[in-house]
Amino acid sequence: MLLFLAIVCLGTAAFFLGEVVTAPSRERRTLLTRAARYGQMRVIHGRELPKFRERALAPLIAKLSRLTLRINPKTNLDAISIKLAMAGMRTTSPSALLAARAGFGIGGLILGLLLASSSSAQTGLMAVLLFTIVGFFGPSYWVTLKGRRRQDAVSADLPDALDLLAVSVEAGLGFDGAIQKLTEHMEGPLIDEFELALGEMRVGESRSEALKGMAERVPAQEMASFVRAIVQADQLGISLGRLLRVQATDARLKRQAAAEEKAMKAPIKMLFPLVMFIFPAMFIVILGPAFLGLGKLFAL
Repeated sequence: MLLFLAIVCLGTAAFFLGEVVTAPSRERRTLLTRAARYGQMRVIHGRELPKFRERALAPLIAKLSRLTLRINPKTNLDAISIKLAMAGMRTTSPSALLAARAGFGIGGLILGLLLASSSSAQTGLMAVLLFTIVGFFGPSYWVTLKGRRRQDAVSADLPDALDLLAVSVEAGLGFDGAIQKLTEHMEGPLIDEFELALGEMRVGESRSEALKGMAERVPAQEMASFVRAIVQADQLGISLGRLLRVQATDARLKRQAAAEEKAMKAPIKMLFPLVMFIFPAMFIVILGPAFLGLGKLFAL
């Protein structure tokens, strides 16, 4: 019975996590389908009903998210929204992430109890605590890790993007047109942020506010420096072409310095596996025959 409950809870939590991950692609596919059928279909009466997925999962997600808030009352929904935005999961609600945490936590608790029933008390208690903690905090850690990887990808692509922006501006395009040209020739997390900022500017938001929002979603030092320089140039009337060229050079130097720093840290990170795995094998290969010879000598 416990095994069945654990499988159900883990499966439900995995389904929630899958919904969280695939939400952007599903929404994009729905919008493309509606755009393709525009003008071919007409609504007879009434309004569109929500999908079965939304009608069935919405109450369960709400209950599980409230359970997570009861377990951890200090949870800040605004902070979760910012964390999801950093990870590029803008269409995912904080309630979905909280529901996934609750589902994995309950599944881990039941799985730990199942393992505890066939082991000693101390081992069982450790298993219950381990599986529950990993299940409850695992989804949040996964989102944080995804956000860090996304920030690293943005920092890596920023120098090339700034070069293309500088070339476009120097060729006579405006800043908005340069961003449009950038989105046509590059792809990745950085380009997604530029597309979002460009869309915000097209619907009436000021350039400075759109760029500041992009800097908040990508809290990388290079992005903050770029946005700050563009905002100041817009206010003071400085030439954007030369400014973008300087920003691209600065971002490239920072990327090179970060790569050199990682290269200098590599020997230290290799020390632990070297000592724990390679040296014992070398000692066995080198000293093994000598010990075998000594064993035969003393046996005689």
